[in-house]
This record gives sequence, structure tokens and C-alpha cells, in this order.
Amino acid sequence: MCYDPEIPVNIVDLGLIYDLQIREDNSVYIKMTLTAPGCPVGFFLIEQVKEAVKTMVPGVTRVDVDLVFDPPWTPDRMTEEAREMLGLL
Repeated sequence: MCYDPEIPVNIVDLGLIYDLQIREDNSVYIKMTLTAPGCPVGFFLIEQVKEAVKTMVPGVTRVDVDLVFDPPWTPDRMTEEAREMLGLL
């Protein structure tokens, strides 16, 4: 599991993962965003995602992460569990 170092919630529950595909050649494609375009830990988070996938998915040949900001992330993308953890419910 990967966590945004600034928010104690995993990036899936935060709604930062927009798409994830495991392709026929055993490569993995991930489209994701950050909570803010100028996020100072963006590079770290992308590397953490790549390493987590390589560790958790056997036989992965490559991990490609596409960082996008359209559509922009909003708290509406968070799961109910994430909102609860952050005291937003």
C-alpha cells in the first residue's frame, strides 16, 4: 500500500489512482494524480507506486505511471473510509 506522506490515507482511498491496467506483456500502466499540482512529494510518491507494484504483482516486467492533473483531484474522489479517517464525515 502506498501513502501520501502528507496525508495518513493510502492513495487508492484518497482517489489518486484514475486507471490501472495489467497488459498482456506483463507491464502495468497506472494513471494517477496528486492532491495538488505542486505537491513536493510527487516524485517520491510515483517511485513508491512503481516499487509497490513490482513487489506485489508477480512477473511484472515494467511499470509506467502517467501523472495527470485533468480531471483535477478533489476530496469528492475519496472513499467514505478515507473521509472518516480524516474526520470529514
